[in-house]
Amino acid sequence: MEASRRGHFVFASARRIEDLTSIEGLERARPLGLDVADPEGCRRAVASVLAEKGRIDALVNNAGYAQYGAIEDVPLADWRRQYEVNVFGAVSLVQAALPAMRQARHGAIVNVSSVAGKISIPFAAPYCSSKHALEAISDALRVEVAPFGIRVVVVEPGPIATRFDDRAREELSPFLSRSGPYSGFYPNAQRAMDTDFQMGRLPAEAVAKVIVNAIESERPRTRYRITSMSKIVLPLRRAMPDRFFDWRMRKALGLPKAPTSRSSAREGGSG
Repeated sequence: MEASRRGHFVFASARRIEDLTSIEGLERARPLGLDVADPEGCRRAVASVLAEKGRIDALVNNAGYAQYGAIEDVPLADWRRQYEVNVFGAVSLVQAALPAMRQARHGAIVNVSSVAGKISIPFAAPYCSSKHALEAISDALRVEVAPFGIRVVVVEPGPIATRFDDRAREELSPFLSRSGPYSGFYPNAQRAMDTDFQMGRLPAEAVAKVIVNAIESERPRTRYRITSMSKIVLPLRRAMPDRFFDWRMRKALGLPKAPTSRSSAREGGSG
């Protein structure tokens, strides 16, 4: 791990300890079992770190997954699970770690967002909205904790070579075999996820270096963009009219052209 190699002691957390085999053999790293969707578990994890080390210099909120599916298709229970992990998990850890950081009047909080935190992608609204929420939380938090010497950073990576994409495909796969009004759109959504939305894909080490650099900086940037997608697409999106961006999304996803209002009225209107 990048932070451990630079001399920092790292508590690496995962819901399943067996997923942390990559830190085996590192003297300055320790696995920590943690389900971020469990607020009490978050408090216990932070308390155990404080009991052993006496302080927390940095908190990196990197836990997350992507719930895909049309808004109409995704059950509310899956929406709630998405927010429990991607949003409330981060808030739980921030709330648990802040008292010690405030007392030390020093620390860094790094929230790993996404290009999806700025751009809403059709058939990925649960994930995109959760990352939009994390961006908003980070902006408020940055100002709230600045008087205590605590820095807040957002990382917007873009496509990174991790197991994240495998989990995303698992979340989408049930919709591929399901009949319904959107069933014909899902195969193209999966194709776009594997091609168009992978521009500038980088290894996980690229993100790790940026995160550690931000932690070590006394005056980090508020946001870090890593891949070419995040560096190019996000500024372009700000300059695009909404309807033009909608057209680009429809083209990337292979969605049919919307019917005119007149033909809609003839086919399904009540007039």
